[in-house]
Amino acid sequence: MIVLDTHIFVWWLQLDPKLTSYHREVIENERPNGLGVCTISLIEIARLVSAGRIILPLSIQEWFEIALAQEGVTLIPITPAIAIDAQSLPGDFHKDPADRIIVATARLSNCSIVTVDRKILNYPYVSAILP
Repeated sequence: MIVLDTHIFVWWLQLDPKLTSYHREVIENERPNGLGVCTISLIEIARLVSAGRIILPLSIQEWFEIALAQEGVTLIPITPAIAIDAQSLPGDFHKDPADRIIVATARLSNCSIVTVDRKILNYPYVSAILP
């Protein structure tokens, strides 16, 4: 399984050209093993839609239903262990709670993250798939 950062999940489902062909290939190849989506990503997406920063072709409810029904997509809940790890990440990592939860989820799941977020890519305590 791989963990999809929020923007990657949206780009993949929206066929956004910002998603590199390499990342698209990685996602398609990993579908049989699982594409992890953190529950915090749903909150981030809802917030971005509400703020007008993301335009979806359907209502948010319908979009979530279709997005989460995609082959291989697994919604990963925030467990107590993820919450604890998110607040005690080793080294120097920024304070964004969503990024901390996504990183902790990948770390505790022993998965790589697909992201283009430089702060995550440069964080040495999580495996990330480089763009």
